[in-house]
Amino acid sequence: MRLTKYFLPVTKETPSDAQIVSHKLMLRAGLVRQTAAGIYAWLPLGLRVLRKIEEVVREEQNRAGAVELLMPTLQSADLWRQSGRYDAYGPEMLRIKDRHDREMLYGPTNEEMITSLFRDGVKSYRDLPRTLYHIQWKFRDEVRPRFGVMRGREFLMKDAYSFDIDEAGARQSYYTQLLAYLRTFQRMGIKAVPMKAASGPIGGDLSHEFIVLAPTGESEVFYDSRFEDLDWKATSDDAEALFNQVSSLYAATDETHDETLWKDVPDDRKRQGRGIEVGHIFYFGTKYSASMGMTVQTADGRQVHPEMGSYGVGVSRLVGAIIEASHDENGIIWPESIAPFKVGLINMRADDASCAKAADEIYARLEGAGIETLYDDRDERGGAKFATMDVIGLPWQLIVGPKGLEKGVVELKNRTTGERRELPVDQALVELCAA
Repeated sequence: MRLTKYFLPVTKETPSDAQIVSHKLMLRAGLVRQTAAGIYAWLPLGLRVLRKIEEVVREEQNRAGAVELLMPTLQSADLWRQSGRYDAYGPEMLRIKDRHDREMLYGPTNEEMITSLFRDGVKSYRDLPRTLYHIQWKFRDEVRPRFGVMRGREFLMKDAYSFDIDEAGARQSYYTQLLAYLRTFQRMGIKAVPMKAASGPIGGDLSHEFIVLAPTGESEVFYDSRFEDLDWKATSDDAEALFNQVSSLYAATDETHDETLWKDVPDDRKRQGRGIEVGHIFYFGTKYSASMGMTVQTADGRQVHPEMGSYGVGVSRLVGAIIEASHDENGIIWPESIAPFKVGLINMRADDASCAKAADEIYARLEGAGIETLYDDRDERGGAKFATMDVIGLPWQLIVGPKGLEKGVVELKNRTTGERRELPVDQALVELCAA
């Protein structure tokens, strides 16, 4: 993509209403713009990141055996009355009426709707187990939306729901999602520690939240340093063994912290800091299937309420959380797996015919090799181009200038390490293809 044809409203100044790093950088880098309190438009660069994160989440859900569908954003209030949550949920729920005076709501979550859909389509134990998920926009009317997409009112979320014939099966579904979540976050280049959590209004007695460690996090966290050494990609598919391993190590937010258990962690392994919640999983048994009258027939002819769990990932929130965990004084540093473009190609002299020709040819080769490239072909000074590339945080910068071309080289910069090297064009392209 040529920058002269793109929409990327980068700003030099830090917006006065932005309080945390991710909010400041998302505005400066032209990822989002606020349209109302706690509601954001996702501009082209931000949307690319959002889609990259969404795809990683989708791939790991599919790998875990979950099946994708899509539920609407608006739900009938009658569904929530069946579960007993309509009046109990609180003012965060946006309640509305349609032109026929029917009570509706903008869904903050989907336990009721998925239970209704599954109840009407499944009657036998032969149809279980199943895990269904979707990636959809949600709305919660936060009393004080702040911190940009970290605490907004409208947000993109992946929520999955499991249905099993008994508790043993439901717990296995929970363990499977635990593994899927840890792999998801590791693929995004972040370490998310699973911590025992309170279930809140969702309900249930088994719950973990996934916390990305960041100094500006909203929660104080306490955890065993062994979490930092675990490689979730290499973990076997024995999800129950993983759950037992996770459960054997101490990790908790200030909400569930237990000083008695914390004392048992060796001092050299104690870690304390702050973190950001990016996912939450729950096992809640028959809370919804029973209240909404969902039953299936067992092999011996009995009617039972399926055991359920729900599993949420804040897709849009992850954009902010990753920036909080991965940035420097110059801007964002995107992990390569979710970067909007892999390479930022900089033409140092757009007014120089030979330089422009060389940069155009390199751009064509990068695109031909399938490398996503943002080509800064603007007629701007070099300093402005460097500042733009640093703030938007692409993993690699390939710099083409007249002096380098005279020597037959271009400059390759690694945004993560800051390392800069002069290389022949062919060698630089080989390295980018291999990276």
